[in-house]
Amino acid sequence: MPGAALLRELSQADFRAELDELVAVYAAAMRPEAAQLPGRLSIMERHAGYPAFKGIAATSGDSPQVIAFAYGFRGEVGQWWHDVVRSGIIAAGGQSAATAWLADPMEIAEVHVRPGHQGQGIGRRLMLALTAGRTERTAILSTQDADTRARRLYHSLGFVDLLTSFIFPGGGPPYAIMGATLPLRGADPV
Repeated sequence: MPGAALLRELSQADFRAELDELVAVYAAAMRPEAAQLPGRLSIMERHAGYPAFKGIAATSGDSPQVIAFAYGFRGEVGQWWHDVVRSGIIAAGGQSAATAWLADPMEIAEVHVRPGHQGQGIGRRLMLALTAGRTERTAILSTQDADTRARRLYHSLGFVDLLTSFIFPGGGPPYAIMGATLPLRGADPV
């Protein structure tokens, strides 16, 4: 039986040093076309430089291999994802809705668990560790707009759907944009 997952925080330097391994976890979990992986690596490297960056990696207790990771940062005007989502929320619910969710957000960019380790509570632990101690008022993320294990996890942590059937510029599958007030449901009281 494999050991319990161990979580560790990743500094910006640690995150950048482990990008190849983190992208391998992303690839195993998401199964994108191989041609997309260099672009994903570049995006993740850029994200590591964003304000208030925080990353968490999980390893199996019996191996140093990263089996899961999550990261996020303070969302701000001028960041591509933030600006695209803000426009979508304004179009759907108005300026006040966008301000309520995006005036002080932690944007959760990636949460991925290798398939053989899913369903063991690792994603929940990553999310709670990632958002612990954050000063932002809200957490925002995007996930596939389907009844997936990830989306059910986010709902259980207090996330609500802000937008559904959302298509990012350039096409692709529909996404749900989700938001929660921090601290997340299930977080240890401070």
